[in-house]
Amino acid sequence: MAKSVFYHAGCPVCVSAEQEIVPLIGSQNVEVVHLGEQKNRIAEAEAKGVKSVPALLTPTGNVLHLNFGASMADLRG
Repeated sequence: MAKSVFYHAGCPVCVSAEQEIVPLIGSQNVEVVHLGEQKNRIAEAEAKGVKSVPALLTPTGNVLHLNFGASMADLRG
């Protein structure tokens, strides 16, 4: 099974979502990407359709935007 990717920015909304989502999916099935620390992956996330974080990219390529922590424009700074 391909992994999901959970993109976040480290804000309280993102951390809360991570604490709920990762155990549901299983840590072995999800890659966590902190875009505040891994700015080189912002373009990748945007290319996949991520508009804001926290967001979960499913193995089928669907982006699930969870609550609102930060826009991608905020992350690009």
